[in-house]
Amino acid sequence: MEVTILLLALFILSLFLGVELITKVPPTLHTPLMSGTNAVSGITLVGALLAAGSDTSPLLVNILGFVAVTLATLNVVGGYLVTNRMLSMFKRK
Repeated sequence: MEVTILLLALFILSLFLGVELITKVPPTLHTPLMSGTNAVSGITLVGALLAAGSDTSPLLVNILGFVAVTLATLNVVGGYLVTNRMLSMFKRK
């Protein structure tokens, strides 16, 4: 029970910290940061694939791995689309 409360408090603290950090980023840095975030999401995708495809893991781990693969894939694709759109704003017409 104590570990669950500690993890929940850590999660809530990370949410507040993330919102605070994101709001302080100037617009000129959003494109490089988005590219870096896509790289981290790619690493998450590899880990999720390993969890989802493991034969020796319990069924719950495989299901959570599949959900992680789906969400990480959406994050990577969406991030690249946003980065591409932002970079196209700087091209000459």
